[in-house]
Amino acid sequence: MIIIMDPRATGEEIEAIQQEITNIGFIPFINPGVERKVIAVLGEFDVSKADLSDHFQAMPGVARVELISDLWKLASRAYHPENSIVQIGNVKIGGNEIIVAAGPCSIESEEQMLGLAHEAKASGAKMLRGGAFKPRSSPYAFQGMGEEGLKILAKAGKETGLPVVTEIMDAHELDVVCKYADVLQIGARNMQNYSLLKKVGTTRHPVVLKRGPGSKIKDLLMSAEYIMAGGNQSVILCERGITTFEDATRNTTDINAVPVLKNWTHLPVILDPSHATGNWHYVGSIAKAGIAAGADGLLIETHSDPAHAMSDGPQSLKPKKFSELMGQLARIAEAVDRSINL
Repeated sequence: MIIIMDPRATGEEIEAIQQEITNIGFIPFINPGVERKVIAVLGEFDVSKADLSDHFQAMPGVARVELISDLWKLASRAYHPENSIVQIGNVKIGGNEIIVAAGPCSIESEEQMLGLAHEAKASGAKMLRGGAFKPRSSPYAFQGMGEEGLKILAKAGKETGLPVVTEIMDAHELDVVCKYADVLQIGARNMQNYSLLKKVGTTRHPVVLKRGPGSKIKDLLMSAEYIMAGGNQSVILCERGITTFEDATRNTTDINAVPVLKNWTHLPVILDPSHATGNWHYVGSIAKAGIAAGADGLLIETHSDPAHAMSDGPQSLKPKKFSELMGQLARIAEAVDRSINL
């Protein structure tokens, strides 16, 4: 349920609505992103509370009351009709400019990360990505450099002036990751790690939430709701491919997810063509398709020596290939009335 206040509603009337919501046993949540105050009523509804719509409609300062059928209340366009823009330093995700984040799957050394960071910036990337804690299918595979990697990533961000995004795997790592990173990434394997989502919801760090390989779009939105219900509204949704019967590529890119999400939610939507394909030969094509479909940004993995990368070398673009791709992406963006500022 959402309560849409009259533009002339007083502060006292808004406060009275919030107090009444609390008294009945629900949680009030004011939408901070629109001119007219919209108050979401969060909680579990039952038959005994079915007449609450009329109850709130009669209170002073209320313009109208609407029921939201979506399970994702705060992420729904019904609650927040305008596109949300997530601000990360000077970078805005969700506006007209398409934001590209680039960097290695795993941070391997200071020399590697700094070199890739400067090359990514020179090619037009507006954010840096790099993994310090790596969830791997094999317990014997490289697990990342941990805090030392975070320090290197932060140094690269400081030298280039670009915000940095890195994955968090465990709630116990939250403080240390927040210390160094500008954006927290919830990986596909952790999309439904609800204890982690709740913890991340208590921070005010922007979050990139990746769709799980076996998850529906609705599942992704419900996971976003966990973060938003905790108070963190800076959520960016990421499509990165799903598991199907097709095995020609690492995953199957659900390009449909981009326009569907843009229709169902106000949150920014980005695409990860590297993990979606698992093969650098196809990264460019899927990146272009993502922009044409309406994506607000891209996560692209780069590496100066993919053959010897510690993780995901086959899907990583060399800096020269990435630079060439950025020029092509800029032309695709212009064709759909968007921009990539190189």
